[in-house]
Amino acid sequence: MNNQKSGMLVPALVGGALAGVLSAIPISNCLCCIWIIGGAMLAAYLLAKDSPVALRAGDGAIVGIFTGIIAAAVQSFILIPLGPLLRESIQNMMKWLAEYAEDIPYDWESWMGGGTSVFWFFINLVFSAFFFSVLGALGGVIGISLFGKKATQKAQGASDASQSTGDRQP
Repeated sequence: MNNQKSGMLVPALVGGALAGVLSAIPISNCLCCIWIIGGAMLAAYLLAKDSPVALRAGDGAIVGIFTGIIAAAVQSFILIPLGPLLRESIQNMMKWLAEYAEDIPYDWESWMGGGTSVFWFFINLVFSAFFFSVLGALGGVIGISLFGKKATQKAQGASDASQSTGDRQP
């Protein structure tokens, strides 16, 4: 299993980078959950493709968690240069909403627009890492169930036969 964990890094990097980029793009981030699950499934596929042994659901969950954490980091760093553009869009939407809503709290604009500090960056990173790792674990388990190598009946039959003959010998 330790050799298996070292082999999980490259698939997790590939799946996490792809999922993080797609989750950070303004139009495609509406499908953020799908990108994370898909990135973890890709990581599980890459892991299963290079694995000489049958993988378990736990292996898929682990590579999925790694994928989710990497995707959160990639997304957070991509959002740094996109932040002013996104913030302006959100503020315009909130101003439009304020024209039609009467019960919006006083000074809500400053609270909603405060996503530029290092504090908000780390809050976003921690929240995204948690949420993405849960979705990644789900995607990794799905990916292993779809793409993982299964133990063949012949191999299991041969091991059962050797165990049964081994039991009879003194």
